[in-house]
Amino acid sequence: MHATPHGQTAHHPVNHQAHAFYSQLMDTAVDLPNSHILACMLVSQAFGNGVMPPGLGLTPAAYQALLHSYFPKATLTIAAHTGERDSVRQPEIDDLRTLLLAHRADAAVEREWMADILVAGCLGNDHLWQDLGLWTRSDLTALIRHNFPTLAARNDRDMKWKKFFYKQLCLAEGVYVCRAPSCEVCVDYQHCFGAED
Repeated sequence: MHATPHGQTAHHPVNHQAHAFYSQLMDTAVDLPNSHILACMLVSQAFGNGVMPPGLGLTPAAYQALLHSYFPKATLTIAAHTGERDSVRQPEIDDLRTLLLAHRADAAVEREWMADILVAGCLGNDHLWQDLGLWTRSDLTALIRHNFPTLAARNDRDMKWKKFFYKQLCLAEGVYVCRAPSCEVCVDYQHCFGAED
């Protein structure tokens, strides 16, 4: 394992080239809370980590706007996102996006970008922070606290974030049904609340 730029333990293989790319991105970054997190995602994607689609799941126009807002001097090229999301999962995608936007910190377009990025990450099969290409779970927590603070405040028992999102959908709509009547008696308790590594 390697140290991230913030000195935390990284679970993704972050090599010297990746660190160099991260440093180049951050040298061009606007000093905003999401800049470090987005730089980690972009570096991970460039080095084949995570499951994010081209453009981090954003439309080409939104992706270019995000780069201009956070890394205005960076020269990044990426193929336009041409793949279609699984239509079977579209209701789930819509519900996740609605959940996130209901708790956004403000009406800034950046919150919509971050919601769409999180939703794209939720379609992966690993821990959300890993699927997003983040280097630590704490970066994911910081992302959610900054962009969706009231939703973050609800996770007062440190439930794994992807599980927590779907639990919220279950509570709100009764669609994504848990098998257990409460978390305490669920046989999957460790899958929801255990360590993410």
